[in-house]
Amino acid sequence: MTATSTVTTGSQAPIRHKRRRVEPIYYFFLFPTLILFTLAITVPGVIGIFFSFTDSIGIGDWNFIGLTNYIALFNDPAILQSYLFTFGFAIATVIVVNVTAFLLAVGLTSKIRFKTGLRTVFVIPMVISGIIIAYVFNFLFSNSLPAAGSALGIPWLESSILANPDLAWVAIVIVTAWQAIPGALLIYIAGLLSVPADVYEAADLDGASKRQQLFRITLPLVAGYVVINMILGFKGFLNAYDIIVGLTNGGPGTATRSIAMTIIAGFNGGDYAYQMANATIFFIVAVLISILQLSLTRGRNQV
Repeated sequence: MTATSTVTTGSQAPIRHKRRRVEPIYYFFLFPTLILFTLAITVPGVIGIFFSFTDSIGIGDWNFIGLTNYIALFNDPAILQSYLFTFGFAIATVIVVNVTAFLLAVGLTSKIRFKTGLRTVFVIPMVISGIIIAYVFNFLFSNSLPAAGSALGIPWLESSILANPDLAWVAIVIVTAWQAIPGALLIYIAGLLSVPADVYEAADLDGASKRQQLFRITLPLVAGYVVINMILGFKGFLNAYDIIVGLTNGGPGTATRSIAMTIIAGFNGGDYAYQMANATIFFIVAVLISILQLSLTRGRNQV
């Protein structure tokens, strides 16, 4: 059913606008989902924020202590270190993933043989569990590469970089990128395939080189896909946990402990309220980043 409204503009004849009523079936799907989301996400989140103002250990009695947990957070070197590592890791991984995935997408959409089969091969890492990937690479970094380094006489390769507090993050970036590249690759392939072939044919007739076509045609036309990959990737890498656990478990020491690891470790160690305050701060930071990204990319992320 529809409802009509009449709008009169000066001396012109009335213009009738039809407003479509929402079918009841939509509410049938909306309300159960809304209720489940509220009970599973919103209510626990509000409860957690409340307990961040207490001294609760997760069970038993508790007392309201105001902003004490939040003040302590900003004076805790371990918390600040986890934030620095997480953001540095996320930025480095986003760059590695998007550069690699874009170059692979360009190659896999060009006129080469077996490109369909190659696309399938490159997508395989995306369907493997992160913790399994981490344990496999842990063995490679801890045993296979040092053995190869000793056999080849390469001193810097003879010891595992996972034990080096200055280089362990590199291994985490490599493994995380190895798993994340296929997802970004699929998005870039979709973007490249959406570019009309006529554009490249016209560029060829004008004498544009492949390099000029890449930077002046391809990149501008798939800029929206780049934005999508950057935003999704950065948000995902901020929550890094399983691969870090499998590779370094936050070590050496706390050199590679992410924010998520710090929060979960606190929950398990009876530091519930303190880490809930940490989780609240992390949530606020993530919301601010989302708002900033949307404001910077509004109007330029259309695909």
